[in-house]
Amino acid sequence: MRRVGIWLIAVALLSVLAACSGSPSSAPGGSTAGTAQTPSAEPAKGETVELVMYSWRPEDKEAYAKFIAAFEQLHPNIKVSFKPFKSTEYNTILSNSLTAGSGVDIVQLRPYSGTTSIADAGYLLPLDDVKGVQDIPKAYLDAARGSDQKVYGVPLSINSAVIFYNPKLFADNGLQPPRTWDELLQVCKALQAKGIVPIAQAGKAAYLLSITHSVIGTSAYGGNEYVEKLLSGEATLTDAFFKESIRRMQELAPFFPPDFIAIDDKDAQVLFSTGKAAMYINGSYRLETFEKQNPDLPIDILPGLAKEQGGDTPIINWVDGAYGIAKATKHPDEAKAFMEFLASREFGQMFSDDLSRLSAITGVTPKHPLVQKVAQLSDKSMVPFLMLVHFGEGTPTTKTTFEDSLQGMYIGKLTVDKVAEDTQASAGKWFKPKK
Repeated sequence: MRRVGIWLIAVALLSVLAACSGSPSSAPGGSTAGTAQTPSAEPAKGETVELVMYSWRPEDKEAYAKFIAAFEQLHPNIKVSFKPFKSTEYNTILSNSLTAGSGVDIVQLRPYSGTTSIADAGYLLPLDDVKGVQDIPKAYLDAARGSDQKVYGVPLSINSAVIFYNPKLFADNGLQPPRTWDELLQVCKALQAKGIVPIAQAGKAAYLLSITHSVIGTSAYGGNEYVEKLLSGEATLTDAFFKESIRRMQELAPFFPPDFIAIDDKDAQVLFSTGKAAMYINGSYRLETFEKQNPDLPIDILPGLAKEQGGDTPIINWVDGAYGIAKATKHPDEAKAFMEFLASREFGQMFSDDLSRLSAITGVTPKHPLVQKVAQLSDKSMVPFLMLVHFGEGTPTTKTTFEDSLQGMYIGKLTVDKVAEDTQASAGKWFKPKK
């Protein structure tokens, strides 16, 4: 995962650097968008072309070796070099490369405002004319657009914030999976009484807290009806329902590991994968992680919590990034050939099968039972990841402000009311309600 706030700050810096260094920050005619180029049906013949591809997911290196090999079979004169970096270092590395105008051809882009900021700064090529892109659902493409509404990335996957749980631990202790807030508290108390960590939560990286909040929040404010009220201005981030969602995050603290605010996500993962914790809240992408860590781990998932008994248990979804082309690439036709591959059903199916994730490509059918379950839950009742999808702008972003404020609450520096007030104050600087 990653920090959108860091990304936006980096973008602001690289825009200034571009102006000082002469690096291209706008297209001819004053437009901030990249100039569209006609992709060739086949890469140019002759010398082998190497495309450098950046990513923030080193854990996917083995899978991408397979994906790239399939592409290179179709395009033998194009070689793709997959270079992943630590997620926490990725934004800075990419910013430096984009500012310098060299070093990278294919870039993994943060979704929503993360892509928009980079596209608006003039560092990407538009991809609207790439075969397959327009077949991707509009809602997914909206996570990869510039302010000019052009598409600058091929959406990669659909993530869901879920509660992973160990069904054996539940069964051994006579517990049923919770569907409401009250049931979650009852389960946590029962597990704790047995010496089991109820929820393996890490808090050192603040973004993890907003993911957990997205799951817990539905138990306080419900689903899309409330989201629409926020977007229309009928509700605010300081109203009673949103404050209640923050209070519930505070109430969960005793059921997290001791000193959780200082532990890394990897430590929390180990607690869950070794059976020392019964639940773990994060993105559905962690399924592959757990299956690698402990193939014998009993594992299942729960969506968000219902606001009332018998109500919907919505699943929280978002587009997790995209791949785009650096405008400074010396090989735009070859890079677009690779984008066409990423937009194909063949790639989408390989991606879903090998990484146990939900592809953004139309027509892909997941084979993993739990990924199928995520897809079915999404079809039934889906709510967007509020802070990322709708409040990911500002400097620092409102999402970042919220996450940092939650950390402050957990170390006793901020009250629930102050977290809400600071978050609303951040949104008030840029957010305009829909008319």
